[in-house]
Amino acid sequence: MTEPVLVVGAGPVGLTAALLLAGVGVPSVVLDAHPHRQTVGSRSICVQRDVLDVLRRVGVADDVVAAGITWYTGRIYHRDHEVVRLEFPSSGDEAYPPFVNTGQTEVELLLQARVEAEPLVELRWSHQVLGLTQDEDGVSVEVGTADGVTTLRGTHCVAADGGRSTVRDALGLPFEGRSFDDQFLIADIRVDLDVSGPERRFYFDPAWNPGRQVLLHPQANSVWRIDWQVPTEFDLAAEQASGAVDARIRAVVGERDYELVWLSAYRFHQRQVPTMRVGRVLLAGDAAHVMSPFGARGMNSGIADAENAAWKIALDRAGVAGPALLESYADERGAAAAENLRVTGETMRFLVPADDAERAARLDVLERSVHDPSVRSLIDSGKLSEPFWYLRSPLTTPASDADLAAFPTSPGQLRPPLPGVLCPDLRLPDGSRLRTRFGPGFTELTAAELPAETAAALRIPAGGAALVRPDGYLAAVVPMEELPAARRRALGW
Repeated sequence: MTEPVLVVGAGPVGLTAALLLAGVGVPSVVLDAHPHRQTVGSRSICVQRDVLDVLRRVGVADDVVAAGITWYTGRIYHRDHEVVRLEFPSSGDEAYPPFVNTGQTEVELLLQARVEAEPLVELRWSHQVLGLTQDEDGVSVEVGTADGVTTLRGTHCVAADGGRSTVRDALGLPFEGRSFDDQFLIADIRVDLDVSGPERRFYFDPAWNPGRQVLLHPQANSVWRIDWQVPTEFDLAAEQASGAVDARIRAVVGERDYELVWLSAYRFHQRQVPTMRVGRVLLAGDAAHVMSPFGARGMNSGIADAENAAWKIALDRAGVAGPALLESYADERGAAAAENLRVTGETMRFLVPADDAERAARLDVLERSVHDPSVRSLIDSGKLSEPFWYLRSPLTTPASDADLAAFPTSPGQLRPPLPGVLCPDLRLPDGSRLRTRFGPGFTELTAAELPAETAAALRIPAGGAALVRPDGYLAAVVPMEELPAARRRALGW
């Protein structure tokens, strides 16, 4: 196949997909309706450790970490009482921190710089997708430009054009779910809050936002992201004109000098397409699913979509993919989106109770939490982003029924290294990281060639092997004689 892959949307998801494709020699054309990069506001800010590993493969992870700020402590308050303290332990040996707060704008600029230096990626601004058709050989996209309407042809299309996706509309896909009535006022503020170190703070029912929430997230260069839950009728322009926005900020920062860097108001949505793949078109990121940001599952899951799509498209173009490989994108990432929506939906039910009974139950938990540690686990301010698992994917040679039945699925639990789980990032005797050995193709880890402790940690039987996919997920852990069948299955045959 000589035609490029068409990527619609030059956000973090689209740019990551294009760079991952370039890493395996696949050309792409990235189309974006905007005339240039929109460089205002933090928007998404939390980049998760395993997503940093994806960004490492496209050459920007270290820059993303350097541009942001790392936090290891999270605190939750009810009114003026600290009721929960979350600590991410650090051994000092990790390749990347659990989370780094780097604004989406900065992530996009770093990715764009890599794209502009990559000859296999062509980035075209002011290219508005108007329509899309496809056949068994490829995808045709009708595009509006300053010079008129033209048609571009590609072998596949990655639709990463956001929550108002024109590709999704062109495919006739519904975007079902719900929207929340309450709004959220989001501000980036440069201020010295004189705290001991960078930490996430979540306030339930503070005196300066009674009955609702406020979230504070640290960013680089003394900037803090503050999110206020505000009523349905909130009018940002009127609040700015009346000085009410300044009063909100003053309630947080006191009399300290501050600079307002960015301000916006949002309604949050929980929506998902019925399928993330239609023929040769794969929907990714907000084009396929939108969710509340509490837990940082938006951009992180979108970049995971891009990685999953890229290696499967590359193998399909190479002519080695079985008939189930592209469809497995919808199976795997659709299940991941559903899980993220389930988790964030539970958070939003706690943050924005739907009725008097839910409000009373939440208030009871918060008030008791001040003196009763046993109820603090019921406080839900957002379960933080983590990799999904593909235990029942058609590409995965499944673990035993007993292992599958015992697999922990609750947020934040340690996942055992079963087939379908992201391979642990172990240290090898030479000091290198196991994950740096993965990709761009499949990797075989044999018990005979691995250090005994590494093989044991991965549960590889004596004389057996683990098969690792290009995205670092375990596809199989099997006796050596079963490895060819596991590889064939992982290719979609």
